[in-house]
Amino acid sequence: MAGRFLWPLLGFALAVVLWSLGVQALEQRTPIAAMFAPLETMRAFQVMVTGPDIWLHVSTSLTRVAVGLGFAILFGVPLGILVGMSKAFSQASTPLFQLLRMVSPLSWMPLAVMVLGVGDAPVYFLLAFAAVWPLMLSTAAGVAQLDPNWMLLARSLSATRWEVIWRLVLPGITAQILTGIRLAIGIIWIVLVPAEMLGVSAGLGYFILDTRDRLAYSELMAAIILIGILGYALDYAARFVHARWLHAQPANPLK
Repeated sequence: MAGRFLWPLLGFALAVVLWSLGVQALEQRTPIAAMFAPLETMRAFQVMVTGPDIWLHVSTSLTRVAVGLGFAILFGVPLGILVGMSKAFSQASTPLFQLLRMVSPLSWMPLAVMVLGVGDAPVYFLLAFAAVWPLMLSTAAGVAQLDPNWMLLARSLSATRWEVIWRLVLPGITAQILTGIRLAIGIIWIVLVPAEMLGVSAGLGYFILDTRDRLAYSELMAAIILIGILGYALDYAARFVHARWLHAQPANPLK
C-alpha cells in the first residue's frame, strides 16, 4: 500500500532534481532562467492560487472545455453510430473523416477567426474539431462490437430504428463513448492553451501570454504546473466515471 504512494512521490522528487539541475545549467548562459527555478516557482504558485485572478481564468477555460466537449459529443456520437450502423455511409465518409482527423486543429485558427470573428466562438470550434474524432471513432468501434444477436432480437420484436438506437445501441456502447470522452478531454486540454492565445481576454492561454509579456517567468512556470494539475484532475474524473460505469452496467443492455 505504501508503495502506491511512495513510487509516485519518488518520481516527482526525481523530476524536481532534474528541473533544478537543468535550471542551474541554463542559468550560466541565461541568468533570467533563475526565475523559473523550483523554489521561485513554488513561491509564485502559492501567491497565484491564493489570489482571485487565476481562478477567473480557470473558470473561463473550464467553461470553454465544457462547451467544446458538448459540441463534440453532439456531433461525434451520432456520426459514430451512423458510421457503425451504415456500411454505405462508412465507406463514403471514412476517407474524408480520416483526412480531416489528421489535420491539426490549430491549422484552422486563421480560418476560424476569419469566419467566426474574434472571441469565444473560434475557440469553441477548435476545441470541438479536435475532440470530435476520438468520440466518433470510439462510438463506431462500440457499435461494431455489439452482439449481432441483440440486433436480431430487437428486429424480431418489431423495434423501430430509433428504439434500436435508444434502447439497445446507446446502452451497449456507453463504455466506448466514455472512453472517447476521456480521450477527447485530453486532446481538448492540449489544444486549449494555444487556442486561448487567439484574441481572447481571459483563460489559461491568455494568462500564459500575459506572464510572458510581463517577464514573470516564475509565475509562468506556476501556471504551467497548475495546467498540469487541472488536466490530471479532469482525466481522473473521466477515468472514475468510466470505471464506475463498467462496474455498474448489466451484461445485457436489453435488461
